[in-house]
Amino acid sequence: MRQSVASSRASYLPPQPPNAAATARLIEKKKEFEAVAALERASAMFLKRIEGLADDCDIMADAGVVHGQVLAQWPQMFRILNMFLAKREQPQEDQEDEDASLPIGERLVRVPIEELQTSEPQKS
Repeated sequence: MRQSVASSRASYLPPQPPNAAATARLIEKKKEFEAVAALERASAMFLKRIEGLADDCDIMADAGVVHGQVLAQWPQMFRILNMFLAKREQPQEDQEDEDASLPIGERLVRVPIEELQTSEPQKS
């Protein structure tokens, strides 16, 4: 295999003493490069922190939506509770007459949960 010509060539220029100005400029450029590299690392770390904050804000926004949905249901819940309390306070005869006068969907119905729970294991 043929050897590289460039590696066997000797430099024909005489060795030059290091130039003080060139050395100082090289050191200055190295410091500048290190400062830029440190700035890039700091920027990357700052970006990760900001992205983490953005994720937390998204989670808080979702939680706010859920809280809003729950709060929107409170008036309906209080209306149902008031209907229940009003029915409990009325005598039994008055309740039957009032049930017929209530619009559809405004009547409270008791679901026998105990009976349903006891009958489910027997079916299995």
